[in-house]
Amino acid sequence: MRDNRVRAIVMAEIIDFAEALAERRRSRPPTHEDLARAVEVLKASLAAAAQSLVEAPPAEQAELLSRIERLAAMVRYGLRMLGHSTDPCLDEPQRGESR
Repeated sequence: MRDNRVRAIVMAEIIDFAEALAERRRSRPPTHEDLARAVEVLKASLAAAAQSLVEAPPAEQAELLSRIERLAAMVRYGLRMLGHSTDPCLDEPQRGESR
């Protein structure tokens, strides 16, 4: 009987610990590796959308172009977050534009 209570307490502590670890993982900011992985996924999606555009009928091309523009913007943003900005003008305000 006492052995069962000890096991129950140990199991409860293990569950509490696992829940605390899961919460910590959810609340921590993304790491460099997480961001790099996300940028790679976005690049793959961008390539797939571009390939779809080549084969798409004219009626679908406008929606695909819009998707490509959004994906390209997200890739640029991810690269800036990683410190891999390839265009020195990306982080500077454009003339005539209000932000």
